[in-house]
Amino acid sequence: MKAVFLTAGAAGMYCGSCMHDNAMAKALRQQGVDCLLQPVYTPIRTDEASVAGDRLFFGGIHIYLLQQMPWLHWVPLPIRRLLDWKPLLELVTRRAASTDAKQLGDLAISMLRGSEGRQSDEVERLVDWLSDEIKPDAIIFSNLLIGGCLPLVRQRLPDARLVVLLQGDDIFLDYLPEASRAEAIRLCRELVPTVDRFAVHSQFYAEKMGRLLSIPPDRMLVTPLSIDLRPFQQGLAEDASRSRDEFRLGYLARIAPEKGLHHLVEGFVRLAVQPDHQDLSLHVAGWLGENNRSYFDDLQAKIASAGLIDRFFYHGSPSLEEKVNLLRSFDLMSVPTDYHEPKGLFVLESLAAGVPVIQPEHGAFPELIASTGGGLLVRPSDADHLCEMIQHLKSDPMLRKQLGQTGAQRVAERHAIEQAAKHMKQICFD
Repeated sequence: MKAVFLTAGAAGMYCGSCMHDNAMAKALRQQGVDCLLQPVYTPIRTDEASVAGDRLFFGGIHIYLLQQMPWLHWVPLPIRRLLDWKPLLELVTRRAASTDAKQLGDLAISMLRGSEGRQSDEVERLVDWLSDEIKPDAIIFSNLLIGGCLPLVRQRLPDARLVVLLQGDDIFLDYLPEASRAEAIRLCRELVPTVDRFAVHSQFYAEKMGRLLSIPPDRMLVTPLSIDLRPFQQGLAEDASRSRDEFRLGYLARIAPEKGLHHLVEGFVRLAVQPDHQDLSLHVAGWLGENNRSYFDDLQAKIASAGLIDRFFYHGSPSLEEKVNLLRSFDLMSVPTDYHEPKGLFVLESLAAGVPVIQPEHGAFPELIASTGGGLLVRPSDADHLCEMIQHLKSDPMLRKQLGQTGAQRVAERHAIEQAAKHMKQICFD
């Protein structure tokens, strides 16, 4: 059983989808699948050892320049290949902001047109490699937006099983200008008949993307979101900085408005100034792009103006070991997103560390909380309700312990990467 897993790199930041794809590829290999994790756009960045191949397709610099300067198509290929040189991509993306989809509407549409777009020779190169060198039995696409090559793949590899994961495609589409968004959705719908199976991590997202892209229900499969539990099963490092009287409210996600850190800061400020909550501190970790620096600075200024800056801690973008130990140091974790999250890996990671969560009642979160029993739901964007639930759990250590233990147990039972890989293996080869 041979599979190629095409995963879209996210420039210089840790990407939840990349990390999940990397863990899935490793787990598939452990179950006897000859699985090649193949990056597109940029090399992937994960907080554990990457199993991705060294080759790169659709190099981000290359396809962008082809879009802006179509005459580059006539430059000899060996010269253009220099644009895909890994050190160059790493240099360019090291301090890159997250992709601004509003500026990339034309590029997204061109990529979805596949062999009819301005990157057609790059599409041909990928499909030649798949059909002539690798000859996989299955190809997994980490999202549909990289699927412009699907019609040509179907033509050249008629017997291969083509599987597309849907795990945030709508977020990119929603950032496009309306005309570009409508055209991109139309092109995505045209790709649907070439796909054998679509896989999602929640029923919420299955229904949403089914409606948006007109995907037949019998081709949509819900596979549980999962994580590699092994890092969470190792010993806990001693946290010398922890005060016995400190109650740590935590946040672990990308620093961006859509992730809702401002809601958590609002709740923290409201509570921490009160005499009963002098022990409350806020610990934040996650990748911060330059485009969101002013957003983060404004939040810090708000905390400082309340006289609470000495109880606020930013831990940067932690390594895997640092992340596990940081999560274990939290008493409670919340990422109160504004957008409807299709996954929520940070929920599983927090619960695997034995830490209960408070999440908004939208997106995939109700299903995750129902499945794990590891937290509470609050009304979205409701600061009063968020404060109420933080106070409720802060004042009840037995309930926190119960939620944390139940969550950890059910994550191990229902959301381990090995179980998800077994399901993906069935999707690809049965």
